[in-house]
Amino acid sequence: MQELTLGQAVNQALREEMSRDALVFIAGEGVGVGIHSDPRMATHGLLEEFGPRRVKDTPVSEAAIAGLAVGASVMGLRPVVEIMFNPFFTIAADQIVNHAAKLRYLSGGKSKFPLVVRIKTGAGLGAGCQHSHNLEAWVAHSPGLKVVMPGTPADAKGLLKSAIRDENPVIFIEDMILNFVPGPVPEGDYTIPIGVADIKKPGRDVTLVTWSKMLGAAFKAAGMLKQEGISVEIVDLRTLVPLDEAAILTSVKKTGRLVVLHEATRTGGFGGEIAALVAEKAFDMLKAPVKRITAPDIPVPFSKPLEDFYMPNEKDLIDTIKGFFK
Repeated sequence: MQELTLGQAVNQALREEMSRDALVFIAGEGVGVGIHSDPRMATHGLLEEFGPRRVKDTPVSEAAIAGLAVGASVMGLRPVVEIMFNPFFTIAADQIVNHAAKLRYLSGGKSKFPLVVRIKTGAGLGAGCQHSHNLEAWVAHSPGLKVVMPGTPADAKGLLKSAIRDENPVIFIEDMILNFVPGPVPEGDYTIPIGVADIKKPGRDVTLVTWSKMLGAAFKAAGMLKQEGISVEIVDLRTLVPLDEAAILTSVKKTGRLVVLHEATRTGGFGGEIAALVAEKAFDMLKAPVKRITAPDIPVPFSKPLEDFYMPNEKDLIDTIKGFFK
């Protein structure tokens, strides 16, 4: 095992896949220079290793970056492009939602359209509301796109390699804070299947479903609750689309209680989809109503104290889970 941040794990996956397959190239704002001169960032050193034909710095135009990806995929390449901040997905949405997501369907399944769109997301860096909002539910609502949100460096590497090898468009969403959080990563070439959740911690009393950065709060809360005799099972989705329904339902049928935790705002958040799934397919197994812990329905604050208040945390989890047993 090696200790890498999520950004370094992504960097390793990109380097290995670009070495393995000459059709893979990367593009985006500053992927060769600028902020990626930081060795913790995802594309650090790739320009020097692979050259400007395969590491392309683009103009500041998310629509152009997404259009480049679609066109390159149509012509047989395997682009991996970066949208620097999740809210800027809205600018690229026409190319991604109306073209990338639809082309394989429109070909009757006869053509393949491999492309990966890496998107940075998440609050916690004081970047303000126009850079920090989590919009994974928007992407998941568009048929034809796979949506991946890893919460550990090891998962990020294995899932990104699978995404690059996939024959369909994959939206790969990376939390910005996790770019600087180290974790163990297996050495060598390995992949993790898209669409398979991971039971990060077995438990018997409560199922806690989460993904991305909120995995950290889940572990903290589970550790504190264990001291009070409450056993929490942590289900890390890793992939939102396709959703591992079996993993969620199996866990809920065991524990009888479900909490869904995500950083995105509550209304229209992906947590509602999970709650609906359990209500439809495991309602008779529930011992209590499903609970959702999310950010409030407001823009992400710029002020650090307000941003901290905005973010769901382990105290919210502990209070909610304890409420099941009062």
